[in-house]
Amino acid sequence: MNKENKNKKQHQNKDSASKNQAKDYNIKTSYTKSSDTKNFNINKNSVSTFPSNKPNTSQNTKGLQAKKSENFSEWYTQVIQKADLADYSVVSGCIVYKPNSYAIWEKIRDVTDKKFKAIGIQNAYFPLFIPESLLKKEATHLQGFSPEVAWVTQGGDTPLGEKLAIRPTSETIMYDSYSKWIRSHQDLPLRYNQWNNVVRWEFKHPVPFLRGREFLWNEGHTCFATKAEAESEGPQIIGIYDDVCRDYLALPSLIGRKSETEKFAGAEYTVSMEFVVPNGKAIQGPDFHHDGQIFAKAFDITFMDQTGQKQHVWQNTWAITTRMIGVMVAIHGDDKGLIIPPKVAATPVVIVPIIF
Repeated sequence: MNKENKNKKQHQNKDSASKNQAKDYNIKTSYTKSSDTKNFNINKNSVSTFPSNKPNTSQNTKGLQAKKSENFSEWYTQVIQKADLADYSVVSGCIVYKPNSYAIWEKIRDVTDKKFKAIGIQNAYFPLFIPESLLKKEATHLQGFSPEVAWVTQGGDTPLGEKLAIRPTSETIMYDSYSKWIRSHQDLPLRYNQWNNVVRWEFKHPVPFLRGREFLWNEGHTCFATKAEAESEGPQIIGIYDDVCRDYLALPSLIGRKSETEKFAGAEYTVSMEFVVPNGKAIQGPDFHHDGQIFAKAFDITFMDQTGQKQHVWQNTWAITTRMIGVMVAIHGDDKGLIIPPKVAATPVVIVPIIF
């Protein structure tokens, strides 16, 4: 049963410098240590292997049998199962988002989407399948994602003439359309977002919510006439994500620029929100990528400026994912079970029986 977070204020850093961090980030921090979940210390024999035939031990014993401080891996597994957040599926690395966890994602999605729309961002939807020829158009991007791509090579009994990637991210399929739609400075800025699922297949040890082969997210893709306009969007987007994480998930973060080796494939730079979990590891949360004109040149996304000169657009991409559910569980939960901040809890009031 969900337990109301009575100590929410402990998780919200009231330091004024930290509070304003997302609004005016001075991008000097470089996360040279691994901040993704590749090094998230999860026992391979519990959470990370996603066995399809794993017995549901959470139904055999009431209450948690592991302590968070003593065996974080087993504790995390038990909390997710006993709180009925997710279940294992027959597809390795892909979980079932049960109603308890999907309701949390719906609240994250809805409040974030409302904030996007308030600043003029529009929703759209692009195809799940991406032709190999499009994925190859930007070499750095392809190199960064090629190990993770799941391919469709056959339709029914008929081999396809060209392999289709199952969306690992949507830059290439979207920018093929952007190159047709943008002609003049009057077409800018173009600020589209889509809520969808993506598939990334490269890693060996998935962790429910934190690192899965399929996950849910938003991906924003925007175009501007100048570099200054594009970069000014960064604090705005990170500010939205920071508000959602702090005010709804009670999760403050460290915000800064990723190192050159950790930035998004195809970006000029990446600004990310990092969350420190109880085992001492940092996990990357929402992020903002300034892509400069890298994709614009690869996909010939150009416009006529006010002087009649042909220019390439300046672009950004940004995202928040269902990983935040796992971060919330890992940080707020305790030895008694799951703790969900009130603003995203499906059951904000808990009735405690008193036995006389």
